[in-house]
Amino acid sequence: MKASPRPRRGLVHVFLAILVVLFAVPLLWALSSSFKPRGDIFAYPPQPLPIPFTWENYTRLLETQPFWGWFLTSTVVAVVSTAVSVFVCALAGFAFAKYRFPGKKFLFNVMFSSLAVPFAVIVVPLFIMLIKAGVTNVYFTLIVPWLAPAFGIFMMRQYVEQSVPDSILESARLDGASEFGLFLRIVLPLLRPALGALAVWNFLNSYNSFFWPLIVVSDPAQYTLPLGIQALYGAESRQVDMVLAGSVLAAIPSLIMFLLRKQLLDGLTAGAVKS
Repeated sequence: MKASPRPRRGLVHVFLAILVVLFAVPLLWALSSSFKPRGDIFAYPPQPLPIPFTWENYTRLLETQPFWGWFLTSTVVAVVSTAVSVFVCALAGFAFAKYRFPGKKFLFNVMFSSLAVPFAVIVVPLFIMLIKAGVTNVYFTLIVPWLAPAFGIFMMRQYVEQSVPDSILESARLDGASEFGLFLRIVLPLLRPALGALAVWNFLNSYNSFFWPLIVVSDPAQYTLPLGIQALYGAESRQVDMVLAGSVLAAIPSLIMFLLRKQLLDGLTAGAVKS
């Protein structure tokens, strides 16, 4: 007789519970400490609850720092780059999946191989290109790296191949649909799970980006949230209390995206196996 799987499942659940605690404790500590006076944050023994409770960290942050400006910059850049990249990646993925043209395989291989190139390698060339092109708008320079990510194009191409039948496209062509109209009216609605997954992935990457904004942004009033929070913990200030308050506020959009994790997983797995 086969051994019961219950003990094995119990061990798996215990292991997962330990992982949850390991990941949750730092987050809960940051949330609790954001409501503590600075002197109590590193008190020993540590206090799990903020006693006394205070809003001073948040009020000082919002009154003395351009936090909402940082928040607006990060949010606008993330939303715009996500909207543009989702459309561009879907269009490129559709072209790679359903059209034949000279150099298609070569272009796809070049695009796919770029996934193996670290972003730090292309930072200097990209920065020089923007300077020579005379691009000075901060929002545009922050959005550029996220407009057409190779991962998004590859993901859309795979999803289109598995989820968009050629028969539907041929029927639409026979009905007189243009190629772009075909993409807008037929393909995009079928790609909604993958589009949602790509949107979550791109938003989080753009919103949490630190290295590229550090290169192109010099005015503190135009900082993104990662840059602004890092500045609060500079070599001279070490304003840990405001850093914790800013981190909690900055995490709200990421938590909203986390609530959409089901769509992210559905989009990544849908179409992966042929029926």
